[in-house]
Amino acid sequence: MNPVIYKTATLAIISFFLALLLSRIIGRKLISQMTFFDFVIGVTLGSLTANLALSSEHRVLSSSTAMITLTLVVLLVDYGHLKSFFLRKLTESEPVALISNGKIVDKNMRKTRFTVNDLMMLLREKNVFNIADVEFALIETDGKLSVLPKSQKQPVTPSDLGISTGYRGLTKDLVIDGRLMAENLKGVNLDEQWLKNELKSYGVMNIKEVFYAGLDTAGNLYISKRQDKNETPGQYGIE
Repeated sequence: MNPVIYKTATLAIISFFLALLLSRIIGRKLISQMTFFDFVIGVTLGSLTANLALSSEHRVLSSSTAMITLTLVVLLVDYGHLKSFFLRKLTESEPVALISNGKIVDKNMRKTRFTVNDLMMLLREKNVFNIADVEFALIETDGKLSVLPKSQKQPVTPSDLGISTGYRGLTKDLVIDGRLMAENLKGVNLDEQWLKNELKSYGVMNIKEVFYAGLDTAGNLYISKRQDKNETPGQYGIE
C-alpha cells in the first residue's frame, strides 16, 4: 500500500474518533444552541481535525484518501448502531431528563452544562413560558428539547370531550410545478379528466398554469396558480 494512503487513512480514523470524543466532552449544547462561541468552537474543531488527517506534501491524494476513509468509517458506525445498542449509546448518548415529574433535575442540568436560562430559552421555543407548566422535559441526542406539559396545561382534544372525528391522512400531490402526478391521481381512483374539470371550475384551463394542487382525505382540492407577474415590493412580507 502507498505509504501516503496508509498514513492518511490511519490519521483520518484517529481524527474522526478524536473529534467524536471531544464533541461528546463538549456536550450536546454545541448543537442545541449554536451561539457565536459555539460556532467558533465547531469550526475550529473541524479545521484542526482536517489538518490532523491531511498530509501537506501530497494534498490531493491525502484529501481523497481522508474523504473516502471517513465515509467508510461513518458507514461502519451507522451499521454498528443497527446491531449494537451499546455502540449506539456510546457514540450518540441517550436522552436526559432536565425536568422530571414537574421538578428540575439539577444533577442532569450540571451533567449537560445547561443553565436555567438555557432551559427557559428552549422552553420558550416550545411556547412554554412557565416551568411550573411542565411535567417532563428531555434533551434529546440531537440537542433538541422535548416537552410534555402537565395534563391540565395541555390543549383539549376531541377525545377529551367525547367527540368523534373523521379520518385525516396525508394530502395527495396531484400537480407540482405544472406537472401532473399521474400515479397519485390513480391512487385516489380519479383520472386526468376529473382533474381538468375541477381546474376549470377554478378558472384554470391548463394544468401548466398550476404551481401546486393537492387533494386531502376529505376530498377537498387545494390549488395554487403560478404567479408569473413580478412581485410588488413588500407584497409577500417585510423585505
